[in-house]
Amino acid sequence: MAIDTPSRPAAGPAPASTIAAKPSGARIPDRRTALARAVVAIIARTLPDEHRLTIELDDAEPGNEIDLGDTAVRARVRIRGPDAVARLIFPPSPDAFAEAYLRGDIEIDGDVGEAVDAGQSLDLRRLRPTDLRRLIRFGFELRRGTPSPPPLTRVARLTGRRHSRARDLAAIRFHYDVGEDFYRLWLDRRLTYSCAYFDTVVDPAAHLDAAQEAKLELICRKLRLGPGQRLLDIGCGWGSLIIYAAERFGVDCVGVTLSDRQASEANSRAEEAGLGARVRAEVRDYRDLGSLGSFDAVASVGMFEHVGAANLTTYFGAAMGALAPGGLFLNHGIATAERSRPRGGDLRRNSQFGDRYVFPDGELVPVERAIAVARDGVGFDVIDVQLLRPHYALTLRAWVERLERSWDAAVAAAGSEVARTWRLYMSGARVRFERGELDVAQLLLARPLADASRPDRPLRPWW
Repeated sequence: MAIDTPSRPAAGPAPASTIAAKPSGARIPDRRTALARAVVAIIARTLPDEHRLTIELDDAEPGNEIDLGDTAVRARVRIRGPDAVARLIFPPSPDAFAEAYLRGDIEIDGDVGEAVDAGQSLDLRRLRPTDLRRLIRFGFELRRGTPSPPPLTRVARLTGRRHSRARDLAAIRFHYDVGEDFYRLWLDRRLTYSCAYFDTVVDPAAHLDAAQEAKLELICRKLRLGPGQRLLDIGCGWGSLIIYAAERFGVDCVGVTLSDRQASEANSRAEEAGLGARVRAEVRDYRDLGSLGSFDAVASVGMFEHVGAANLTTYFGAAMGALAPGGLFLNHGIATAERSRPRGGDLRRNSQFGDRYVFPDGELVPVERAIAVARDGVGFDVIDVQLLRPHYALTLRAWVERLERSWDAAVAAAGSEVARTWRLYMSGARVRFERGELDVAQLLLARPLADASRPDRPLRPWW
């Protein structure tokens, strides 16, 4: 998911986008340091006034610290010396800020979402002509003698036709196969990697386990699960839903995923829970469900984003084909709000961050389009649509907080680049949910009965 948040209306009494002041009595910097400090000051002036952000050159000199307890400052970006400054501005690109953070050229203290938003709001049109000329001149001088940045090691380079079976397999494994030890540090105890369902906005990190179980419970109730039924989970992840449904509702469950590691983990967890006879996860594409038989209910939670707009009819058709007549399908996925688009001149319009480093080939569509394809293109009855946008913002806040608490262990488990990628991505995504650019929708759909006149479900919501 690309992180491309537009600037927000000004809030608060005074802007706080600044460069750290030089302490009185400090040594006179060399020319490269002086140039870098001047460039950082100019960069700070390209930010919208409302950002509560401080940008500084981190040249390891004492006295430059900023107290983030100041309510006007929500985040601090430290650029790690003149070479890092030069690489940040040349060559200019929409993802320069993000890539600088991934390779360690910058550090972010405080609210990473604020820093991401600011970094992707840089707009040279805010500069006076004299500042723009100085930025170019100083930048070129800094760039001379600056070594090229070390290459990032984890970049998606997919080949073949987009959303072919082979390419989808590679895309899924790129994102999910970074190691369960990493995910365990910040997900809930069931390893549920999708939007939770909160009943409080206070301390979401502390309530994450309960909120994820509440989401699983909600899905099972919407699907009217009961003993003796069969449930198919498309994109089952590490098995949280299929294990919960078998454990709490007595259902026989099959989960499919494109990740060998996820399938193996899900089966191991089912065996540990004594549910191995009723729960099975396997590696299978959603387009190859025919041999699994017919199911009373189908769920897809957090997989929809990988389908691709061109494949929506195939996807909903696969779910329909797996259902018995009258069966229910719950589709839970992230959606985009078409009303929110980056403004002209905003670097975020061309950002490739998500596609390169997070979710290669991920595609989001509006809720309205998903409903139209499911109903008009495939023939589902639409029973209910529930939007959970505030819940995903809280989920992401909880994940980032838990990741930051376990930072050293996260770096040890997956490496600095992966840990930085997830911290940046999830913080930026949280901002987009908070502002209404992204949503998450649960669509409850039904395969019609052959005899449409026969009532097959309660008249009112049963969950």
